[in-house]
Amino acid sequence: MKIVDSGARSNLPFSPGIIAGDFMYVSGQASVDPTTGAIISGSFEEEMRRSIDNLRAILEAGGLSLDHVISVKSYVADQADLALYNKIYPEYFGQPTPTRSTIVGVLGTMLKFELDCVAYVPTTRQNATKIG
Repeated sequence: MKIVDSGARSNLPFSPGIIAGDFMYVSGQASVDPTTGAIISGSFEEEMRRSIDNLRAILEAGGLSLDHVISVKSYVADQADLALYNKIYPEYFGQPTPTRSTIVGVLGTMLKFELDCVAYVPTTRQNATKIG
């Protein structure tokens, strides 16, 4: 097992990423400064893009990319932002897309967006065998 402790930092007590066997688990990433872990508020789009950039930085620190991501959990504070979320998401997660769960209304007032993921270390989604 390997602890990925670079790419983006947090002031909270968790590891940014852990590689266990063939999988990398990345903790929830929000709109924070990747060096200090301080929250950076902004529009929904700004927060979403910063969160994904932090997630990507942790994956890259583990030798992976967004293309290795096989499952995403996203947290959207305001249901009104879902259309924009679904518009931006494919810019980062191309075909074939990872599995995804989206939970709305759980972030309180500090954040507009957060996401975590599971990545498959040996290969990318584009190299997966399609069934059906």
